[in-house]
Amino acid sequence: MKRPRSIVLATVAALAATVALGGGALRDSHSAGALAAVPADARAYTALGFRLQALERETGDPVYLTRSEHALRRALALASDDRAATSGLATLALSSHHFREALALGRKMLRLSPESAQAYGVIGDAELELGRYRLAFAAFDTMARLRPGLSSYARVSYARELLGDRGGAIAAMRLALEPAAASREDTAWTRVQLGKLFWSEGRVGEAAAEYRAALAVLPGHAPALDALAQVEAARGRAEEAITLERRALEAMPMPQFAAALGDLYSSAGKPRLARAQYARVRALDRRLAANDTKIDLDVALFDVDHGIRLSQALVLARRGRAQRPSIDGDDVLAWALARNGRCAEARAYSQHALRLGTRDAVKLFHRGMIERCLGNRGTARHHLGRALALNPHFSLLWGPVARKVLR
Repeated sequence: MKRPRSIVLATVAALAATVALGGGALRDSHSAGALAAVPADARAYTALGFRLQALERETGDPVYLTRSEHALRRALALASDDRAATSGLATLALSSHHFREALALGRKMLRLSPESAQAYGVIGDAELELGRYRLAFAAFDTMARLRPGLSSYARVSYARELLGDRGGAIAAMRLALEPAAASREDTAWTRVQLGKLFWSEGRVGEAAAEYRAALAVLPGHAPALDALAQVEAARGRAEEAITLERRALEAMPMPQFAAALGDLYSSAGKPRLARAQYARVRALDRRLAANDTKIDLDVALFDVDHGIRLSQALVLARRGRAQRPSIDGDDVLAWALARNGRCAEARAYSQHALRLGTRDAVKLFHRGMIERCLGNRGTARHHLGRALALNPHFSLLWGPVARKVLR
């Protein structure tokens, strides 16, 4: 199952937090000189806030994000212009999908430090999820000009991917490998992102090589295990895929990993085990929501894909799109409408989801199924064919459906 891009965004936000602690925000503040004016307690709370975010990245436990917010807000209560604490809260807002709050904090970062590359990254991330792509891309361009490096190259890569320039996206992510080399975590993350770009074009062998390179650098890296599980499933090695996905979930109990494991069990003819994992998705989602992460869009997509409470899923999709009026928000709402039989209304949102020229097999599949629902057989076959040509393995659940429709 493909979750919305929010998961990747959260990872980019976490990467920005690493930059903020290791050099981004502190370098923007000219390090010790700027920190000298900050009370010692504020520095301690800021350091604690960043450490708690690092623990969340390591464990996937959202409780650490709540604790990080408390620490960082305490730092700002002691020193309202603490640049590092402000950047930490901005990163936290992105990770928790509070995009309007993140945008406000990014603008505050820019007021505190007008040449802060990291501030432009935060602003661009927030504008992106709010569907304001021209402003987002301009912010990323400014960030890359001010400080070429891992965080800026990753954002440029994503922008190019959204615009349908997959070759340019791969080139930018390859540029990110050199600055990532200073950290095993950053190298593994970059290798996985590069592999996912290959995967989204159906280049299974090249994707697998990147995922294995990530694991060679950082054994047990959960995102790499999860991604490699998809490769093994595509190659027809169901048990190997299940083993890898179980390892990913054990290393980091995230809902998208539980969902993927459930889908693997389902496709392997093990419905009881699949149901257990789907129940775990629900429990993990509740934990995220309890720690103030906005997950309406993610929950809606899971429920729509799995035929769970479709009318309620549509309510969640509408609410999620209001929070994230992006092409992902448009796509999830379109799919929720279609699965509720409201295909004419779904078509407009699906068209909007593809307005940037993004080459996304899942979005193309949704558009094809919506056209099929409306009786437009030729248009449906066109979009379904494009989805499979782009990535024959785009979904364990829906790839077989697309192939069956086209037969």
